[in-house]
Amino acid sequence: MPTFTEAQKAQLRARGISEDEACRQLALLSAPPGFADVVRPCRVDDGVEAIEPEREETLIELHEVAARQGRCSKLVPASGAATRMFQDLQNGKGIEALLTVVDRLAFAEDLRAELAFRGLDFSVGPSVVEALLCAEGLGYATMPKGLIAFHRYEDGSRTAWEEHLVEAAATIRDGEGVCRIHFTVSPEHLRAFRLLAERVVPRCEKRLAVRYALSWSVQKAETDTLAAAPGGGPFITDDGTLLLRPAGHGALLWNLQELDGDIVFVKNIDNVQPDTRRSATVRWKKILGGRLAELQRSVFLHVARLRAQPADPADVDDAARFARDAFGCEPPRADAPADQRRSALLRCFERPLRVCGVVRNTGEPGGGPYWVRRRDGRVTRQIVEAAEIGSARAEVVREATHFNPVDLVCGLKDVAGKPFDLAAFVDPRAIIVSRKSHQGRDLLAFERPGLWNGGMAEWLTVFVEVPIETFTPVKTVMDLLRPEHQVE
Repeated sequence: MPTFTEAQKAQLRARGISEDEACRQLALLSAPPGFADVVRPCRVDDGVEAIEPEREETLIELHEVAARQGRCSKLVPASGAATRMFQDLQNGKGIEALLTVVDRLAFAEDLRAELAFRGLDFSVGPSVVEALLCAEGLGYATMPKGLIAFHRYEDGSRTAWEEHLVEAAATIRDGEGVCRIHFTVSPEHLRAFRLLAERVVPRCEKRLAVRYALSWSVQKAETDTLAAAPGGGPFITDDGTLLLRPAGHGALLWNLQELDGDIVFVKNIDNVQPDTRRSATVRWKKILGGRLAELQRSVFLHVARLRAQPADPADVDDAARFARDAFGCEPPRADAPADQRRSALLRCFERPLRVCGVVRNTGEPGGGPYWVRRRDGRVTRQIVEAAEIGSARAEVVREATHFNPVDLVCGLKDVAGKPFDLAAFVDPRAIIVSRKSHQGRDLLAFERPGLWNGGMAEWLTVFVEVPIETFTPVKTVMDLLRPEHQVE
């Protein structure tokens, strides 16, 4: 066990991190868990549902009933910086290509105004890049992606953040016209988001006839993790302190917990569409929400019947079939004692539920849906990131047909309406260890189990195929020129 100095112990206490937790993290860094034991990809009719067209309207109606009742809200992780969007430009690449199309980008007018202030125009490439990226200009190099102007309309441009407001008005408004949206942001950018909200929310509310109930949070300090020296022990900085780092999107599980939400939609900040291309997304958001409501109703019914004293054997058999057919759970043996079967099925059902939209694999980097063998021998449906799959299982990745676009609907409450303790359903060993550097020295960094992979490893999971047009991420600035981001 490492020995911390008094100053380092005080540093941990200030972050809300116990010494036991610090030692646990260092132990995992010194002996990282192995790769995920992926058995095979989930495919249509083998872990991925293809919704029959004739069922779509029924599911949409189920969602709309839940939305009118005020059960739906939305969580958008919005802390990610736009650094990668402009990485090539920062490295001196793609400047000429940008200059030929800059007038088609939604932030062109802001950039033109900044250049005019400097007495310049679009003809001088390096000056354009400086005005766009540097802190003295528009500051896009370090700005959160949510604050970047994505789409240009006749009445002005909209940021990615504002497009989420518009999508929410079409998908989660309740019977009183209220849309509940929670954004997780970086502390240093919270003020900028609030200022944007003050400017655009009244306009959106008037145009869309809704009222927004917005809330904000930042990643909790106690979710930060220790860095380790490659040779063992904690990484000690030049001033003698421990190096503590943000722990990846898995840290947002605590933010999701504190929402106290019932049915919560989760979606990345950059996956938005303009008005003319949003209809498929709105429709499939409702279908996913309806599928969750349908599954949740069935789960609650089976739980109520299994809790009956005594439980009807026919109800136990029905619950076992449902567990297998809906979630791929291995039911208890039919010849097991009745109480044992009932207890096993209750353990299966009494957990959070998620419906995950997945798209056909188009070569985008990231994770996907797989059948994974757990440490206790169970084979369950999981979202697995590429970094969690070793080269020995590369052929399984090549066989994958679907991709995870982060299009989730989460059911966070039990049959009595009590929130689940989400921390109880995390796989604590599903961490990612990567090599980084600090102060010119190598280190091992610790990422918590990801929000939608290890963080939800023990949830009831259903994958549903959604159309590719619902997935329009923006990874580079040139992606904003794709047809799906151009306003017709």
